[in-house]
Amino acid sequence: MRTPGILIFGMVLAPCGWILNLTSTVAPNWRTIHSLANEPTDLVVEQGIWDICRTSTTSRSQQCNQQSNDQTYFSNQIIPIAKGMMVASLIVTVVGLAVATPGVRCWKDRPRWILASLGGLLIFCSGALTIIPIAWYTHLLTSLNSTSVKRDPARADDIRAGYCIILGYIGGILEVLGGFVIFMSTACSAARGSCLNCQVTCESCEQCHEVCCSKNQGCCSKYLPFSLKLWL
Repeated sequence: MRTPGILIFGMVLAPCGWILNLTSTVAPNWRTIHSLANEPTDLVVEQGIWDICRTSTTSRSQQCNQQSNDQTYFSNQIIPIAKGMMVASLIVTVVGLAVATPGVRCWKDRPRWILASLGGLLIFCSGALTIIPIAWYTHLLTSLNSTSVKRDPARADDIRAGYCIILGYIGGILEVLGGFVIFMSTACSAARGSCLNCQVTCESCEQCHEVCCSKNQGCCSKYLPFSLKLWL
């Protein structure tokens, strides 16, 4: 029996989101600070949740491992919270994929709906674990304390969101969407039941959804929600 396409769609979104979240977690670019007082005009300070880097836009040189010079920044409440939630999100995603994979792969006559649903729920939660700290950090973007940089008071737009914020939002949304698709498709299919008899008639499709016999997909599809029709 082939894996339903809607489940494949969800299983593809989850690892894509995981890769983006991993990049967002480890890269030191949650915010960038420009126009620093008493500093060269081409200097840009990039701050993440693990490290701080000083970059020159003209020479392309970069100095990282600056976290020891600014403990004030890393003592902001959001930083340790973001570290914990982002790492937890990566772990939960891996666990969710490990649980969902044997459920949607259909090693037997039908998917293991309980495993697939549980995996989808875990992936959905991992996406939420990513979006929450990133949204919180974005809200506090311009108010985070930092002693390693001295901003020019004449410039109000010198603090900007880094690319990690964008990657984190996209990765979190992909995981939420992937987990939701997996959970809802498996939950709905499990509730309707899976017909193992490929001679099922159209009259019985109201009580039983056939996923292994293509000749019945036309008559059964009218009883399914729109999201499940994507794989037909």
